Amino acid sequence: MTRQERVNRIPASAIAAVSAAVVAAGGVGVWLALNSPKPTNPPPIANNPPVSNPVSPPPSPSVSVQAPVQQTAQIYWLKDTGTHLEVVPTTLPVATNNPSAVLEVAFANLLAGPTDATFSSTIPQGTKLRSVKIQNDGIHVDLSEEFTTGGGSASMMGRVAQVLYTATTLQPNAKVWLDVEGKPLDVLGGEGLELEQPLTRKSFKENFTL
Repeated sequence: MTRQERVNRIPASAIAAVSAAVVAAGGVGVWLALNSPKPTNPPPIANNPPVSNPVSPPPSPSVSVQAPVQQTAQIYWLKDTGTHLEVVPTTLPVATNNPSAVLEVAFANLLAGPTDATFSSTIPQGTKLRSVKIQNDGIHVDLSEEFTTGGGSASMMGRVAQVLYTATTLQPNAKVWLDVEGKPLDVLGGEGLELEQPLTRKSFKENFTL
């Protein structure tokens, strides 16, 4: 029997069974392909967020520093005219914006004594400035106890004039309150020179003669 004859002799039922198996197998494959869970794609790797430019703090407001203003203080000495004493000033430049500092420099020079032989001072050596303050009611000067020592009435009036005029170098019409060791100076010296406070240049000229 030839090969072709053997093929022709295969029963049709067997061929149908094989075909059904193939179709069934193919159907199962399709079903599995359709119903198998699809692989999920991995989530994309998040890129690092872009680094924003750092925010700079707002610039600090510039502080304007005022340069010291050159001011002129006047220090008052005594000059003997032959008949009386005269109060005369010498000028002193002071570079500061603080009026109280100007007075402090002026008094430091006043209490050190004159450097010009044509001028004199009746303020006793060793007198110290305890404080000088510009307040609403006037200029307050506090001196050490040496201020009240030695000399007669002319010397007393001369030293008061020196302090009064030097204290009012920036404000000629200002009132001056004069203390010694923190207490108001009402009577000066052994001769009892009475001082009515506050003192002004006008009141001194009206009440005292050098």
